[in-house]
Order: sequence, then C-alpha cells, then structure tokens
Amino acid sequence: MLVFITFSGLKASTVEFLSKAVLAKSYFRDMNPRTLSALVSFGKKYMVTAAPRIMVEPFLKEYLGVESVVGTELQVLSNGYCTGLIQSGSLLLSGRRKLEALKNFFETIHVSCPDTGFGSSDSDYPFMSWCKEAYKAIQKSEEIVLPSSAQERIKPLVFHDGRLAVLPTPAMALAIFLWTPLAIVLALLRILVPHTPYSVMLPLAALLGIKLRIKGSFPPKDPAAPGKLLFASSHRTLLDPVVLSGVLGREVTAVTYSISRLSELLSSIKTVRLSRNRASDSRTMRRLLSSEDVVVCPEGTTCREPYLLRFSPLFAEVSDNIVPVVMYAEMGLFYGTTARGWKWMDPFFFCMNVQPSYTLEFLQALPDERTCGRGKRTSVEVANYVQEELARASGLKPTALTRKDKYQFLTFVQ
Repeated sequence: MLVFITFSGLKASTVEFLSKAVLAKSYFRDMNPRTLSALVSFGKKYMVTAAPRIMVEPFLKEYLGVESVVGTELQVLSNGYCTGLIQSGSLLLSGRRKLEALKNFFETIHVSCPDTGFGSSDSDYPFMSWCKEAYKAIQKSEEIVLPSSAQERIKPLVFHDGRLAVLPTPAMALAIFLWTPLAIVLALLRILVPHTPYSVMLPLAALLGIKLRIKGSFPPKDPAAPGKLLFASSHRTLLDPVVLSGVLGREVTAVTYSISRLSELLSSIKTVRLSRNRASDSRTMRRLLSSEDVVVCPEGTTCREPYLLRFSPLFAEVSDNIVPVVMYAEMGLFYGTTARGWKWMDPFFFCMNVQPSYTLEFLQALPDERTCGRGKRTSVEVANYVQEELARASGLKPTALTRKDKYQFLTFVQ
C-alpha cells in the first residue's frame, strides 16, 4: 500500500532524480558509517534491497560506485509513468525472496556466490548465509567519523535539492506538521523586516527569532567618496545581499546572475541583473561602482554543503576596492534554496525555520599587491585568492565546480 501511495502517477525519471539529487542527503545520514567504510573498500559491489530499485539505484551508483542493484521492480507504463504496482512476475523482496533474486542475478553474471555480505536485519539472514563471509551491521550508538581512506572512495555530496533539511521520521513529520501554521505567520513577518528602517531592522529581526552573528570590523565608508566598495561574498541563499545591507545599515546594490522577476520586485534593495556578456557586465558593474556600494556573489549560485564553488573572475577586473565577506546560513527544518522548485519561495522557506541564522564575517580589504589594477595581477589570480581567503576564514572547502555543474547534476540539463 505504501509503495502504491508513494509512486502512483510519478514519472520513473522523476523517481530517479529524487534518488540522486534529493534523497542522497537522507541516505547518507541514515547509513551506518562502519558498514559504509567496509563497503567502499571492496572492488565490485552489488546491493539487494526490498525498496524499489529505481528509488535507490541512481544514488548507489553515483556515490558509492555500486555495480548493480537488485530490488523490487515497479510497473512502468510505456509513457514512463509508474502505476504504483509491483511488476508482473516480481515480488516485494524480503527474506528468502532476496536470496532467490540474488541467486538469479549472480547466475546472469556467472559468479557462484558473493565473497562478503552485509545485512542490517533478521530478514537478511537467508542471503547472508549464502555468502562466504557475512556481517550484520549494528545500530550506531554514537557519532562515528569515517576514516580518511573511506572518505576518499566516496563521492562527496556537494549538490542536492529538496526543501526538507531533516530526516522525516514519524516524530519529526508530526513536529513539522504542528509547526507549519505558526511558521507561515512568522515567515510573513520576517520577510517584512528588510523593508523597515535600518535603525530598527536588526532589533526587529532578533525579536522575531532571526539570529545574526557578525565577525570582523565593518569596512569604513569615506564620506567624500560614497560607495565604490565591492563586496565579494560567498553565496548561501538569495537573502545574502539583503542581510549584508541590513548589517551594514546602508544601501548596497546587488548584482546577480539569475533572479526571478518576482524576487526583484520583492527585494528591499536595488538589484541589477547581469547578462552573462562579459563586456556588457563589466561596463554595468563599473558604472554602479562609480557611485554606490555593490555586492556580488562570484560563485553565481548557492551551495548548501560546506564547499565553495569556483569564483567567476569578472568582479576582480572592475575594482581594486574589494572586501571579501563570509556568508553562512543555518537552516533547521527547511532549505531556503532550490534548483528545480520555485526560487521566489526561497526566502519564505528560509524564514519558516524555527530560528534561521546568518553568520557574517568581514575580512580585510584586498591589499594593493593582490589586485588587478594596482597589483598587476590577473583576474583569475585575484578570484582564486579571494576564494582561498573565504575558505580559510569559514572552513569551507574550495572547489573548481561551477554553476553549470550544479544545474547539470540537479536538473539533468546539458
């Protein structure tokens, strides 16, 4: 019944996407670290599960390098939609059915039996007894850190989608259900905070449960030359420039690579959309910097996990007055970012958390010798230096991944 309710009417491709891009975080969180460490140490790995195969196979192949998955087969129509029924001639794999399915599979690949088997419940004993060696995973009683050798064999989880930031256990699902009505009211009030005067913005945010941590010293603003500071920030949510403006207590202009029209209308600060034409964008940013402070997120898109994407070097070409800013957002129940969903809802979901929080750290402005104009550095050198400085200050890991990599992975668009 649960299988029918869950999968009826869904496209098989959607289920595969959910496995790799949405459920991956929950799968990793729910796996036994010791078993995971042992699993990735083997060469060829095969998995048998009672779960529908298309629900787990993309994740297992993508992150753990599993060769093949034997699981419950769902009935899929010619148009690609799941009926929610189990495929004709197939059964829900459990107990001895797992053993039978494994034997049939190993016959097709001409292997007598597995060398080592891992199971997690009593229903796994039949197929475990068929393996040359067998081990049962025990429930972890404490937090276990994977050894570095095992971590190197597992593809790191950098990109994932979905709105829930917690594992939806029955107790947690009930808590979310009870919290949601109050969360909607709170979110509506919190979204209005950036539209209030700067003098009351931060106290009002604290009153409504928004937590802000500020490190470093605010960059000075020369009264004789207003603006002209370029803030290069790590990117966690759409609210990054808004939060920065509120903390500074003055107007800044956000230049962005992608933002919805509705988000532009709802924004409490001025936003300017870049065209992705290098010459045109350079002229736009130089014009803005001639009279006002500007904030840019060189990554071009958000990243939920503790990684920094590659920095676009354009910002380094347009100004030498660059102030790196570490932005880190913490979300308890809901993620305030999405790749396939409605982006204009991102601030709303962020504000629906029990205590949404932001950490900002202002780093020292770039020294002259580290800039393009006065220091004669290339824009790529400056961008890489800023990325490294932000990584050092925040503990985030710098990568060479780009916005294109993220959307190819999360949306399957090439």
